[in-house]
Amino acid sequence: MIELRNLTRHYGEVTAVNDVSLTVQTGQIAVLVGTSGSGKTTLLRLINRLVQPSSGQVLIDGADTASLPVHHLRRRIGYAIQGDGLFPHRTVARNIATVPRLLGWPKSRIDARIDELLALFQLEPAAFRDRMPHQLSGGQAQRVGVARALAAKPDLLLMDEPFGALDSVIRAKAQSDLRDIQRQLGTTIILVTHDIQEAVQLGDRIAVMDRGRVLQYDSPAQILTQPATPFVRDLIGPTERAFRLLSLTGIGPITMPGEAHGTPIARDATLRDALAECLWSGRDALPVQGGGIVTLDALRANAAQDRQ
Repeated sequence: MIELRNLTRHYGEVTAVNDVSLTVQTGQIAVLVGTSGSGKTTLLRLINRLVQPSSGQVLIDGADTASLPVHHLRRRIGYAIQGDGLFPHRTVARNIATVPRLLGWPKSRIDARIDELLALFQLEPAAFRDRMPHQLSGGQAQRVGVARALAAKPDLLLMDEPFGALDSVIRAKAQSDLRDIQRQLGTTIILVTHDIQEAVQLGDRIAVMDRGRVLQYDSPAQILTQPATPFVRDLIGPTERAFRLLSLTGIGPITMPGEAHGTPIARDATLRDALAECLWSGRDALPVQGGGIVTLDALRANAAQDRQ
C-alpha cells in the first residue's frame, strides 16, 4: 500500500504540489490526470525521491521512504517514461537486465527473468533478446521499456505518460497489454496521463489534479457520474460522458442469443468497443466469440440510460 500524507513541494514562490494526501491499495492502478502544469509529474517524482518534498510523507507498506537509502528505494520502484528511455547501445536483454544486475542477481536468474518478461509482452525471446533498440517498432520499444521497469519485481511501478509517443492504434494495444499484465502480476501502478479516456480505461482510482492540488480521488465511475468540481466536469467532457461510461462495462449483460455476420467481437470487449465496431463496420449486430450477439439497438439503449 502506498500512502501520500500532506505531500507538498515548493519551487520558490511556486507550489507545484499542494498538500496532497491519498492512498493506493496494493495491486491497484491509480492514475494522475490533469492539464499541463497541474503537478502530476512532480507528484510522481516525489514518490521515488527524484524530487525531495518540502513537507509531507510518502509511505510504502507503512515505511516512510525518507528513512530509506535513495538507491535502495529506487531499486524497489520501477519507472517507465514516455519514449521508452532505453539505453540505445544495449541489447534488449541487457536493457531489461539493468536493475537485476545492480542487485547482484545470478546470471541464470536474470536470463530466466528476461525470457519470462519478453514472453509476457508477446515478444518472442529468441527473436528479440539480442535486438538493439533502433531495430524495434515504437510499440515494441515501449513494451521493452515497461519490461525493464518490471524486471526486478518492484513493489511499485511509476509510469509518466508511457504511451504518449505512440499512435492511437498502438497506444490502445499497449494500454490493453498493460492492464492484462498488471492483472497477472498484481503490480501496484501509479500512472500519469493528460488523457481522461486513458485514465478511465486503466485506472482503478483516478486523481484529478489542478494547480498542485487533488480535486477528486475516486473510482472512474464516480469521477464520470459525480464530478466534484466544475474543473473535473469540464475535464471529463460532459458530451462524451456516456461514451466514457461505456468503456467501464463489458458486453456480457447485453449479449443475447442469435446469429450475426462478420468477424466476432471478443467476449471481454467493452460496450464502447462494440459500439465503435458497429459504427465502423455499418453492422446492426455483432457476433460474440463463443456464441450470442450484441445489437446496435441494445448499445444505444445503454448509452441513453447512462446519459440520464
